[in-house]
Amino acid sequence: MASLAKNKIDRTGMLKQLETALQSGEQKLVSLKRQRSELEEVINTVKNAAADLAIPDDYRSFASSKGQMLWPLKGSLLEKYGNQRTRDIRWEGWLIKATLGSSVKAIHQGRVVFSNYLRGFGLLIIIDHSDGYMSLYAHNQELLRNTGDWVQRGEEISKAGNTGGLPETAVYFEIRKDGQTVNPKEWLSGARSI
Repeated sequence: MASLAKNKIDRTGMLKQLETALQSGEQKLVSLKRQRSELEEVINTVKNAAADLAIPDDYRSFASSKGQMLWPLKGSLLEKYGNQRTRDIRWEGWLIKATLGSSVKAIHQGRVVFSNYLRGFGLLIIIDHSDGYMSLYAHNQELLRNTGDWVQRGEEISKAGNTGGLPETAVYFEIRKDGQTVNPKEWLSGARSI
């Protein structure tokens, strides 16, 4: 009889833990969707503003550099494009493990169209590369370029960190074409083997 009572108490405790975990998971999903929506708003705003920016005469098109671009920083991939993030959300870029304060570099020349904090992404830099292409670098410790700055390929733009609620030091990196994410694997040198 005592064993049955103990099992009932254990089962009740487990059910409460499961219920708490489900609520926590649903809250996380709502939060991730809200953060993604806020990022989409920023992308649409800067995409429209970037359409009017002049580019230098010596500009090399983003598309012509496909498969030859440098990685934004040295580090191993913690998450890949398309990996499951939650039940309903997939990673739309790469999460690259980093050492705190390590150098983050522009993958291609372009104009910084956003350099600020964004909830869920921390300190974020977005670079417009013209022809509808953008690259995003999130969770930085420090931003080294301001909105409006022109940057060259390989130029340091930030320092890696863990801002925006990231539990470890890493940089979240995306490439977008006309506002839609694309797999970085096709664009970065040596990434096709990943």
